[in-house]
Amino acid sequence: MYKMTLPLLILAGGLMQSCKLDEYNPSGFTIDAVAASSVEGYQKIVNNTYFGMERALYGNSQWMMFLEGGTDIWTNQKNSPTSNIQFFKYGGIANIPTNTLNTVWNVCYDGIGYCNTAIKYAPTAPFPSDAERNASVAQAHFMRAMYYYNLVEQFGGVTAPTEPVASINLKPERMAPLDVYKKIIIPDLEFAAQWLPVNNGITKPSKKSALGFLARAFLQTVEYDDTKSLAGKALETAKLLIADSESGGTKYNAFMYPTFDEVFAESNNQNNRESLWSHRFVVGGVSNNAWVMNTHNELFYAVVTDFPAMSFAGTDYTTWGRRSSGSFMPTHHLLNLFVQDNGTLDPRYQKSFQTTWTGNRASYTWSDANLRTFDRGAAVTGSLLLGDKTIEFVHPNEVGYAAKVATKLDQKYLVVDYNDVYNAGTKTVKMDYNRVNREPGTTVSPNPFVGFYPSLTKHNSSNYFVNNAASNRYGNLNAMFMMRMSEVYLIAAEADIYANGGSGAAAYVNKVRSRAGAVPLGGGITIQSVLDERARELCGEFVRFYDLKRTKKLNKAYLNSTNPDVGQFFRDGNNELRPIPSSFLNTLQGGGTYYQNPGY
Repeated sequence: MYKMTLPLLILAGGLMQSCKLDEYNPSGFTIDAVAASSVEGYQKIVNNTYFGMERALYGNSQWMMFLEGGTDIWTNQKNSPTSNIQFFKYGGIANIPTNTLNTVWNVCYDGIGYCNTAIKYAPTAPFPSDAERNASVAQAHFMRAMYYYNLVEQFGGVTAPTEPVASINLKPERMAPLDVYKKIIIPDLEFAAQWLPVNNGITKPSKKSALGFLARAFLQTVEYDDTKSLAGKALETAKLLIADSESGGTKYNAFMYPTFDEVFAESNNQNNRESLWSHRFVVGGVSNNAWVMNTHNELFYAVVTDFPAMSFAGTDYTTWGRRSSGSFMPTHHLLNLFVQDNGTLDPRYQKSFQTTWTGNRASYTWSDANLRTFDRGAAVTGSLLLGDKTIEFVHPNEVGYAAKVATKLDQKYLVVDYNDVYNAGTKTVKMDYNRVNREPGTTVSPNPFVGFYPSLTKHNSSNYFVNNAASNRYGNLNAMFMMRMSEVYLIAAEADIYANGGSGAAAYVNKVRSRAGAVPLGGGITIQSVLDERARELCGEFVRFYDLKRTKKLNKAYLNSTNPDVGQFFRDGNNELRPIPSSFLNTLQGGGTYYQNPGY
């Protein structure tokens, strides 16, 4: 039988294979015997490579905090000084606790162990042809590249075995990030791009998945290579997908929807043609909390229940746009990026964010206490009924803004003025509110309007498995997209700047903008231009932390200039990397102090 060893012990022991036979083994089976017994037996080994991704990376909503939190475009719920600050504010004054990414570290090496095992024993599996063998093992190559890609971008240089290891090494060394890319990540993705099938599968990667991640990997190397020698390869790979998409997708099945609305339409979720790699949960299994499934839909909601006219119970759990109290709050910088040069809002602002809520109580009547809390004028009376407009967030650049804010405190529904939530001058969230009607001239803290802000809708769902309605156990069955075709155009734009001085960059960026109905950008596309476009197109899609790292913007100066609520806590020379988990370091010689990242 198989005996699972803890990933922590695996790494401390020289990163031995994650699944091995040891000690008492009455069955007599070995991994090579299982692989050689049948194609199905070998495929079970390959299937194990996905477990870590689903458990703690893209299948786990906390992973979104590691990839999007702590950047220029998000702060935490209500810009809280205490909630989730290890993800959003680098631990605040106290820095990030050293075991924050313990599970991520463990499952990545566990996954790598499975990948190494699958790759080693592929030659023994009785496939009818080498082509079928290569197509199967290509999954393990893709997944190993994915695990190493995320390990390197989170932790920097890491120990990087490519075969199952049996010897114990209590002082492993770290391979430099660029070497991990050149020796493992890129070759693995090249193999996967050659042999994975052309399809639009869910969870299992396809040829376009490998090409998309290969373009990403080539581009990410500019972070570690001042010569940017592989930027041309990023552009070349991106152009393969772009050419295929624009010619009908006959070679790689690449596709970009004609309109932005179609990308996140729930009817397109399960078999999204624009997604290069998707993952979704399925009903079944007996593991604890199997009903949880995809919880990314819970991350981006404003705290609308701070207004007593709103409730959150029962069918609100399964109704699109009805949740409350997510973890992510958009920053002034992100919302300002949607203001176009002509002063209008990029259409993606309204298509990506919910800014209006209707009441979901049978009726609501203003109390004296709530009139005071929300600074209502004396004339506010009456009730809000089920389905009435109850909350509206208004942006200074939207049509009708001036008229709406002129009477904002006289409406019986809550009109939330952008300028009551954000300070455009300091680019921060307003934690205090200056009263106008009730005790005019006084300042109250906390700001009663700080919980009402645009809520990203990309992950919203009405597709649920009902496990136990009485306990509010609903499993979201929607897929998440780990990479989309529109990103490939933005990879091409950035790579073109590095490789060719940017002569072709505008065309790639404007392909994405024209699809969204946005005003095209003129010449002079810069790295910052592309970074801004990536925020507009890809916010909330697992990329921002790595974008800032790659473009040398993950530093205190940049964050203070765009998101001071987060930037004030960033430590240069420290927070660019996450702490190596102390639970792993404690197993190494001398407590592993030599292995820890700077500043932890």
